[in-house]
Amino acid sequence: MNETTKWSEEAWLAAEHIYHNILDLPFVTELAHGALPQCKFLFYLAQDSMYLDTYSRMLAHVASRLSDKSHVESFLKFASDGIAVERALHESFISKMEMPSQSPSCLLYTSVQQASALDPVCVEAASLLPCFWVYQRVGEHIAATASNLDSNPYKSWIKTYGDPSFAESTRRAIEICDHLAETASPDDRQRMTDIFVTCTRLEWLFWESAYNMEQWKV
Repeated sequence: MNETTKWSEEAWLAAEHIYHNILDLPFVTELAHGALPQCKFLFYLAQDSMYLDTYSRMLAHVASRLSDKSHVESFLKFASDGIAVERALHESFISKMEMPSQSPSCLLYTSVQQASALDPVCVEAASLLPCFWVYQRVGEHIAATASNLDSNPYKSWIKTYGDPSFAESTRRAIEICDHLAETASPDDRQRMTDIFVTCTRLEWLFWESAYNMEQWKV
């Protein structure tokens, strides 16, 4: 890549093949057509709710490490308003169900992100970006390909992830990561890309494990 290439462009190019594999997952294609079994969707929401408990704290942790006040404000907003809205949507679906145990894939994803808290803040921020960016892109894809959206039982979820405000939060998170990458060392910039790719893989695994309603074997 040349010196004028933004880090986010490098990172997305490195992970784009994983994103396209996500679009082909049965969970995503069946959800778009309203054919996903409700038990699989509720399992996914329960795991995502547990994931968000950790994710919101990590967003706040990144905020505490940033020096630019506007970046701090953005990450605190991500940790409060955006996550609160997302949780409210989940609670509207799962409030009456018995919560399953945290799946191995969910635990793996949160553990990888938590481990990045010991790395430079640019790396920690990059580990959180796929949850914004991949979800936004997947949500937009589902909204664009959904058949009979008005009768789709998952239309409220689809509309949330296709919402312009979520796209704006994603844009801002990308912008901040690009800013952090500008002053990062070459090694740390590469670490940002590596963790972005890893967490995009974990996004794939999260969707796949939800479809299989993954359980601990022992």
